[in-house]
Amino acid sequence: MDRLDCDRMFVAVMETGSFAAAALRLRTSSGQASKLVSRLEADLGVRLLNRTTRALSPTEVGQAYYDRLRGILDEFDSLDALVKSSSASPRGRLKLTAPLTFGIVQLVPALNDFAAAFPEIELDVSFTDRVVNLVDEGFDAAIRAGRAVDSSLIARKLCGMVTIPVASPAYIARRGRPAHPSDLATHDCIIDTNFRDPLQWRFATPEGPLAVALRGRLRYSNAEACLRAAEMGLGIANVPDFVAALSLKSGLTEALLTPFAEDFGGIYVLYPPGRHLAAKVRVLVDFLADRYRDRPDWALLGR
Repeated sequence: MDRLDCDRMFVAVMETGSFAAAALRLRTSSGQASKLVSRLEADLGVRLLNRTTRALSPTEVGQAYYDRLRGILDEFDSLDALVKSSSASPRGRLKLTAPLTFGIVQLVPALNDFAAAFPEIELDVSFTDRVVNLVDEGFDAAIRAGRAVDSSLIARKLCGMVTIPVASPAYIARRGRPAHPSDLATHDCIIDTNFRDPLQWRFATPEGPLAVALRGRLRYSNAEACLRAAEMGLGIANVPDFVAALSLKSGLTEALLTPFAEDFGGIYVLYPPGRHLAAKVRVLVDFLADRYRDRPDWALLGR
């Protein structure tokens, strides 16, 4: 076992609080994690961690060792990344997480083009609506839709995004077209439970932000499912513009209340801070920024 592996495992245990979580971060087993830390303690001739059946805690010398070691490993990784990025083409495994709907609907074609352009990079992409902890779970970067709120990560905005109420022509003919967001209170609304406050839709009005309380018998935790229901005339769905684009272009649905559409933030790529960004991450960020720099074809409202 390499001493550097032992040091990295000790840092991971200190930052995650357990051998199991540290093993997950470094993609190994809990037994191997414990073995690496024990080997480090044997090499140093001191106990770094107090172990009980319920918790781990650093000894005084363990805390002091971690405080110095963390900076040394950061410097080592920065130097390693700098040398690799300047001496070779981008390569290696790039682990990325992206939201399910945006990932499948819009991101996959871009990632396939990226994979063709950089054949020495191995893409490992996880599509999930769960907010992933990049550091703890070993991800290099994340694509997120909405507003970037994680201050511990570097965020680069790729493009804007709005949410659009849509309904089928048949529904509009039957129930009428709402002229103001407040009219939605009397309509059948299809609820996307992935929203932070799914029973309120938010709009921008000349008087300021407006939240409208809704009612509806259909609730789905997926924007595409809500859109399919709207296409069938079952109600009004409020979906991101990148989801609604094809449906609107084909005439299956019509956009409603567009003058009141609220800016929903945007599409961001996020990655952990570091003195030198790994070449494989840097080229992905630049590739996606270039891909979405001009107004995407789904941005029907011209924002």
